[in-house]
Amino acid sequence: MPDSPKEEIRLKGVAASPGIAQAPAFIFLRREFDVPKYLLDPSAVDSELERFYGAMVETRRQIQEIRTDIANNLGEDEARIFDAHLLVLEDVALIEETQKELRETRFNIEYCFHKVAQRYIAFFDNIDDEYLRERVNDIRDVTRRMLFNLLGHTDYGISRMSRMVAGRILVTKDLSPSDAAGLEAGSLKGIATDSGGMTSHTVIMARSLNVPAVVGLHKASEVIQEGDTLLIDGYEGLVIVNPSDDTLYQYGEFNLRKKNYLEQLQKEAVLPSVTLDGKTIPLLVNIEGVRDLEHVTSLTIDGVGLFRTEGVFLRDNQIVSEEAQFDEYRRVVDSLQPRITTFRTFDLGGDKMLPNGLISPREKNPFMGLRAIRYCLRFPDAFRNQLRAVLRASHFGPTKMMYPMISGVGEIIEANRILDEVKASLDQEGIPYDRDMPIGSMIEIPSAAATIDLIGEHCSFVSIGTNDLIQYLLAVDRVNDMISDLYEPCHPAVLRTIAYIVEQAHKRGIKVSVCGEMAGDPIYAPLLIGLGVDELSVAPSLVPTIKYLIRHISSAEVSKLAQKALRMSHPGDTFHMLKQFKIGVFKSLIDA
Repeated sequence: MPDSPKEEIRLKGVAASPGIAQAPAFIFLRREFDVPKYLLDPSAVDSELERFYGAMVETRRQIQEIRTDIANNLGEDEARIFDAHLLVLEDVALIEETQKELRETRFNIEYCFHKVAQRYIAFFDNIDDEYLRERVNDIRDVTRRMLFNLLGHTDYGISRMSRMVAGRILVTKDLSPSDAAGLEAGSLKGIATDSGGMTSHTVIMARSLNVPAVVGLHKASEVIQEGDTLLIDGYEGLVIVNPSDDTLYQYGEFNLRKKNYLEQLQKEAVLPSVTLDGKTIPLLVNIEGVRDLEHVTSLTIDGVGLFRTEGVFLRDNQIVSEEAQFDEYRRVVDSLQPRITTFRTFDLGGDKMLPNGLISPREKNPFMGLRAIRYCLRFPDAFRNQLRAVLRASHFGPTKMMYPMISGVGEIIEANRILDEVKASLDQEGIPYDRDMPIGSMIEIPSAAATIDLIGEHCSFVSIGTNDLIQYLLAVDRVNDMISDLYEPCHPAVLRTIAYIVEQAHKRGIKVSVCGEMAGDPIYAPLLIGLGVDELSVAPSLVPTIKYLIRHISSAEVSKLAQKALRMSHPGDTFHMLKQFKIGVFKSLIDA
């Protein structure tokens, strides 16, 4: 008798990268290796150090090579993952402690390095800051690569199995950046991991590879067997093991509707961003640099609402010269004109570090430390170079500029003072620039929101960064998946704060934009418009969805929606109401 079909099993995790795929499972369990331990002759210590330095050089070469490949094939955002790996490799304390361990014990360098690295990993595993705890995976990845090179291994990570993964869904406990870098776009069908949250490296790489991914499944690598048929749902965060015929039929129908849905969105994406009752809502995009232009210039948008200029610095791993910045900024402005380009001065610090840079990577609370405008005011020479580059670029098309992480009026006054000095120097040199370029402020810290009336006296527009604003308002680390349920955009404190910012800004004739994730979410975008937000700036890929949404709502109905939301006390009830409103807007499109 033929074998009876295997029972369907459903595993729930975190929806990390959208899409649906059906394919056989490929189980990848990382091979651990033994680190030898033996005593050296005193005369061999120097040659052992030479082996250590050689392995460091080779490891750096490999990481840099991966970074270059990722930047060329996937983009700068994804490549930045490996900047953190280079920082680990260049950690002076790690190097010096390994050297000390070797000289004091005279054990072989592999053992000494492994011992020191394990101390580091244990330290970060037990640290209070969740962000730093999550970055321990970077240390594990780099130290493992170093040990492979010291031991003479060549089969690092999953890259040697790329052909075996092709056409299958990868199942693993965790996927390191080096593992993910070995995967090729268009080869595997999906990714499912036991660990990880929405900000993990796996998520970033999966989205770049354009494959569905579900993370945080806990024991998927134990439950799923090699050869099991998997259906991965990156929308709902589901992995279905050995799906039944009924399940496959339901998902087949869903895929057909999804294809039609996307085609209809594209048709309206080229039309004006105007509500049903005739109100124009400018729709802009967020970019990292000139490389994003190929995805932006063909879109029917009103410009760039957020140019994250630190991307230019992180791409080159250094403080970039004025001329290099000017060249990039000018190319963006020139390509987009007559549409606006909004520059945000560089937001370095936090999780965006430069090797051998001016910011210490050992801050206990990097997201609340020396970053963004604080960095600029502490190191004004680097700030002046950027201001000169932005002003010079403003001569070539419409531009605006805003300062990130403003916490009070004093910072914007000081930043504007330095800006005036830079303008005076350009005047003396006879260099043209837009003298009336609007200057704005990011509102992403509660103190800035509370003093918006004071800040508004010194700027001509504001942009709300909802990601940080929610994090700081609710004291919820947005990269900590253990408390992700507490990160609630619908919290009354968040909604009241946004409403207050808009009210106070409009009293002073100042326009309000939103460039955080809420702007690109069809559940929250109607709420923002209803609260009076003037402009939305979203990721380029989200333009069709948000454009459709704007064109199928009226400003009057979303104003009523927002007022009702402001009266609600429970975030869950508010979210349900907003979700139902979104479903109603898209219903005709989904049913088509």
